[in-house]
Amino acid sequence: MIRNIAAAGLLATVFTALHPGQAHHAFSAEFDANAPIRITGKVVKVEWINPHAWVHVQIERADGATLTWELEAGTPNTLLRRGLTRTLLLPGTPVTVRGYQSKDKFCNPTCKGSGRDITFADGRKIFMGSSGTGAPRDGADPSEPPRP
Repeated sequence: MIRNIAAAGLLATVFTALHPGQAHHAFSAEFDANAPIRITGKVVKVEWINPHAWVHVQIERADGATLTWELEAGTPNTLLRRGLTRTLLLPGTPVTVRGYQSKDKFCNPTCKGSGRDITFADGRKIFMGSSGTGAPRDGADPSEPPRP
């Protein structure tokens, strides 16, 4: 019996070491609330994965080169409930995303950020961030309680 418990404990330790989990993070752990961004470009890819969807937007720089921003969004389920569907975010769709840059500020070959809201060419704006994670309250999230 003790041998089986010890073997199970050893197996669990080995499995944990070989397959570490990825913890959910707070906004302030990765993104800079003092570095707002406004990205205007075209959607090149969307990853509908948990715990956060990622929207990849390619912009054209002043020198003609392109740069891709990887923008973290809320969970796929949350985005769908807000109206941000797979048919709205097709590759080639022109968008403007407001959000916050990652703390590392590293942009080669891509930049990372947290998307707050996304605006389409026809003027529709949809909140794409995740609430309650420490992102600054700016009124973009309709479910956010008003500031005191």
